[in-house]
Amino acid sequence: MQYIPNILFLVILIFGIGYFTKNIRKIIRNIKLGQAVDASDNKGQRWNNVIRIALGQSKMVVRPIPGLLHLIVYLGFIIINIEVLEIIIDGIFGTHRIFSSLGSFYGFLIASFEILAVLVFVSVIVFWIRRNIIRLKRFWNPEMKGWPKNDGNFILYFEMVLMTLFLIMNATDVHFQEMNNGNIVSKYIAGWMSVTPESTLYIIERVAWWLHIVGILIFLNYLYFSKHLHIILAFPNVYFGSVTPKGKFTNLESVTNEVKLMMDPSADPYAAPPEGAETPAKFGASDVMDLTTTQLLNAYTCTECGRCTSECPANQTGKKLSPRKIMMDTRDRLEEVGKNVDKNVEFQPDGKQLLDDYISREELWACTTCNACVEACPVSIDPLSIIMSMRQYLVMEQSAAPNELNITMTNIENNAAPWPFNQMDRANWINES
Repeated sequence: MQYIPNILFLVILIFGIGYFTKNIRKIIRNIKLGQAVDASDNKGQRWNNVIRIALGQSKMVVRPIPGLLHLIVYLGFIIINIEVLEIIIDGIFGTHRIFSSLGSFYGFLIASFEILAVLVFVSVIVFWIRRNIIRLKRFWNPEMKGWPKNDGNFILYFEMVLMTLFLIMNATDVHFQEMNNGNIVSKYIAGWMSVTPESTLYIIERVAWWLHIVGILIFLNYLYFSKHLHIILAFPNVYFGSVTPKGKFTNLESVTNEVKLMMDPSADPYAAPPEGAETPAKFGASDVMDLTTTQLLNAYTCTECGRCTSECPANQTGKKLSPRKIMMDTRDRLEEVGKNVDKNVEFQPDGKQLLDDYISREELWACTTCNACVEACPVSIDPLSIIMSMRQYLVMEQSAAPNELNITMTNIENNAAPWPFNQMDRANWINES
């Protein structure tokens, strides 16, 4: 009978980690449905970006107040969960605060955890007020209705409950309080319970202990269904992010060669393409399978913070475009495709695609390609690359560009320049007096 709690703990732990692993493998599978990307270049710069942006939160603190609060929650949650290691060992082997033998160092750790727990709790309350009382505009855009709106609040409630359970667990642990080593905050809570019988304190401590570890496992598995998946994916997303200058778009070699041929007066326009030259089966992207693995990783990493949309000049002037919605739509379509693969082993056409069914052409052509959304994203997500891939499909596969762009491209094709002048007449302006 004495081993039943340990067995129960082990079963819960295995189930929690197993379900999490299953969902992570599904995410990896879905991302690999995209076109492979070679990210073997600029490894030094990529790792520098991970340290500076993902770990150092350098793009978060551009907005000082939310940046500082996020840093507290980020560091606090990670550091406090170091104690999960002790909880796991205690749960499996039936020990109690096995690391307390570390003496003063253990006290330093727990004291740090308790201070951070209070700071995290306060920061989360401020975030809740910003979202629900002050009602910042970027949290109330049209795409933030239903689940996206509720998800933002659920995660805040989760964090408040976990921090509260952590402090109550420490405050009602009689043995820990008698040690008087690290109980820098919990001792005051324990003082409020000084008249509570020790047997009752033991029950409260055990309940808080179980709820804390089960809550952490629930939180871990909740990430798959939440925008907070970025807690895990931000690091690989930053690593695989673009390391080329902003504004430099990826060119297709076959198209580049065609343009060079057209621009060269001495070239034979009817010459056969070079031997071994490969023509893409499809230009651009109309569905998620046409996007790159990096773009699909971007979609899963999106934090839905709305910084991209709040900086977007098209959105600010009332256009339909919201870069955040582009990422959310891409993720929703990818999830739909993933469920199709789960059901049919391989994807079976479902009569839908990312273009038109999720993202409208009006949204795509509203983009000014200014890169403001890319610059604003705290985890190196690039909505513009998806917009440009889908524009490329519209232009090169469907000839469905706006009339102004069609005129420009026709001029380039006929005159080798965007202006409606014959090549022989370009320099005539020089003779004008």
